[in-house]
Amino acid sequence: MTLPVLKSASLISVILLATTACAQPSSADANSNNVTQSTTNSQATQTVSATVDKRLRQVLTQAGIKTQITSIVPSKLPNMYQVNLAGQLPLHITEDGRYVIQGELQKNPSKRVVTKTPVRSTSAQVGEPVSASVKSDMLANMAALKNMSAKTPFFYTAVPGVIWGATLEGVPFLLSDDAQYITDGEISVIENGQFIGLDENFEKRKNQSVFASLDKSQLITYPATTTERAVIYVADDVNCPYCRRLHQQVPSLNAKGVTVNVIGYPIYEASPKQMRGIWCQADADSRRQAFDRAMLQGEMTPASASCTVDHVTPNREKAAGLAVMATPAIYREDGVLYQASFESPEFLEFLGVE
Repeated sequence: MTLPVLKSASLISVILLATTACAQPSSADANSNNVTQSTTNSQATQTVSATVDKRLRQVLTQAGIKTQITSIVPSKLPNMYQVNLAGQLPLHITEDGRYVIQGELQKNPSKRVVTKTPVRSTSAQVGEPVSASVKSDMLANMAALKNMSAKTPFFYTAVPGVIWGATLEGVPFLLSDDAQYITDGEISVIENGQFIGLDENFEKRKNQSVFASLDKSQLITYPATTTERAVIYVADDVNCPYCRRLHQQVPSLNAKGVTVNVIGYPIYEASPKQMRGIWCQADADSRRQAFDRAMLQGEMTPASASCTVDHVTPNREKAAGLAVMATPAIYREDGVLYQASFESPEFLEFLGVE
């Protein structure tokens, strides 16, 4: 198995500029002129021992990397080495050869305000949000990146010193915990000499952390109508055709013992206002009924004049840590994302029900 070739578009530009559909070209041009994007091809001055060099070459060759390895040097990402490949993006790999990232590192153009080395995470913290102090220091070093804020989700990965983050639009990235280097790569795992895909343990634990952070009172919940056998979280948009098709199955899922928790996740232009009206309903039953009308009949319930609170956005922002690529995004309670058709028999197998 070979690692995917990543997009060549600058990640800094994605983070630096507004990524919502309503962003104006003139605003993007202005920001682009104010900040110089840069990537780093420079190598660390330290050398790598012959023992480490030989072992990492063996690990990668056994795992199926056929491209010529031109050099191995210390990475700008903490606790990793950079493996330079002929004609391809470099790899970054831990000394034990288990965790691998493919991607060009890009230098954060922001002024570095906090220079101390952060306290590195432990294995017990994998998938947990970074501490308040680490987040504060990181953001202080990201002043030029306009999409970064206190609402931006950051999580510890299995590599101490490497942090997973996402924009509020759900675009994931990795960065050093001093916020100096960023990449759009993902952490893959080598096990028993083979690439086995992304770090599923991290993904599960991160998603569980996101679920724990959600305001449960602002979920629309459809409880199991028989003995509960599974719980799922669904990121839903009222204008998403596939979300509506999934919603038709909710009574059947409830009857099979599946509790469905809906996260309001508007992605269509008209959806934020329409979903605000649904979430403005007075109680859980009224909200559920309004959501049913929207999903089953296409009938939207407007917000009353007295409802001045946005109940959708807070959970939508917390759910950015799920890095939803498309709705409906369906997750088991243990944090595993379902990645096939919900209309196939595999779906019930995934949920552990018949």
